[in-house]
Amino acid sequence: MALAVTDGMPLFELSIPCTIFGPGNPEAAGAGYELAVCASPGANVGGWLRSEAAHTLDDLMKADTVIVPACDEAMERPPADLVAAVRAAHDRGARVASICTGAFVLAAAGLLDGRRATTHWMYTGRLAERYPEVEVDPGVLYIDDGDVLTSAGQAAGIDLCLHMVRSDHGVVMANTLARRLVAAPHRAGGQAQFIATPLPGSDGQGSVGDRYGLSALLDRTRERLDEPVTVAELARRANMSPRHFSRQFIALTGTSPLQWLLAQRIRRAQELLETTDESIEHIAAQVGMGTATTLRRNFNRVVGVSPAAYRRAFTESTGLRADADQAPAGQAD
Repeated sequence: MALAVTDGMPLFELSIPCTIFGPGNPEAAGAGYELAVCASPGANVGGWLRSEAAHTLDDLMKADTVIVPACDEAMERPPADLVAAVRAAHDRGARVASICTGAFVLAAAGLLDGRRATTHWMYTGRLAERYPEVEVDPGVLYIDDGDVLTSAGQAAGIDLCLHMVRSDHGVVMANTLARRLVAAPHRAGGQAQFIATPLPGSDGQGSVGDRYGLSALLDRTRERLDEPVTVAELARRANMSPRHFSRQFIALTGTSPLQWLLAQRIRRAQELLETTDESIEHIAAQVGMGTATTLRRNFNRVVGVSPAAYRRAFTESTGLRADADQAPAGQAD
């Protein structure tokens, strides 16, 4: 795995992949990640910290995964040597990911043509104008298009990196890393980048911005995913009308109650598939999906593979991306 460092790169965006994938993280080392920081000659970070990386952009071309953090200069003049190195790495089969304005480097390399992509909401208009072949989505945290991934600004870079760990090594490993970071274990890529109308401060019923105490309700719901629940029932527990509840829920979380509930159930199913040998039918009941058919349909739609293929990938420790499409002939998923 290679991390691109260019002159003027912000320190925060650079530190995210270093923290999650770097040698100082024992979980990352245990997962087999080896991060090489690859810098242009004379590059400085944050305008004051000079890089003395042992690796160059020539080394970046040989990596199996390349991460390009934010680079303000890339919006106007993407560094030609970095663009060439990223294109060469992708041509060799590398997975390429960007954080924030790093998307401009991927666009300049032609990797986003005909694809959905995102960047920080402040710069999505500029990305769309400069690269009209890119389908820019300004409202999401990150987009995984297989071999090319893009994310919004700063904190969304954490979400993207944890998503990459989840794709490579499963929910349990991603959750372990998230706990070390004291970060949310999973925010869906389609979640809104920001909340347009923030809620008032806490009145003692919940966290800051949660005047109705919805956070506690969500915690209780996560603990009882096997129980059937509707939006109307959640609204009743919160002492609100369903319409008012949905508005407040979206304002707090950036997603709808049904989307949030589905994401929690799928994530719990992933954990059970990774860590137990329980049947798909039993797992479906435990996560509130009812039947194996319902779980398979929703799991396939959200994760992109069947529950059986997902379990094989992690049981055999071959990685989801490598094994997702290799179901034995004649086996029903």
